[in-house]
Amino acid sequence: MVDPLKERLDKLRKFSDSAKRRANLYAEVSGIDDKPVASSLRSLQKVPAPGKKLQKIGILLILIPEPTGITVAIGGPMVIAGRYLDKKYNPSTIHDIGHHTKKSMSTISDFKNSIM
Repeated sequence: MVDPLKERLDKLRKFSDSAKRRANLYAEVSGIDDKPVASSLRSLQKVPAPGKKLQKIGILLILIPEPTGITVAIGGPMVIAGRYLDKKYNPSTIHDIGHHTKKSMSTISDFKNSIM
């Protein structure tokens, strides 16, 4: 009879080893001195969000008290442009892709277990 705790421990060890290998691979690849490659890898791990920045600046301009209302006229379109960029710009990272893959794999395995 196989102990379920030992099975779980083996599974956790495999996950840990896999995570260590991936972390080492990312560290080695990001250590490349080629500037375009390093910036591409950095953008996969930390994605800029221009839409959110535009929204924040637009809201700040709207909230600044001014008698002529020029900042409100400038801030409103900035907020709208930021929302548009958020809808059209895909800010997904490697972490997001892994999270969605794991979620879909668990859904597939749940479906498989329900059939069998």
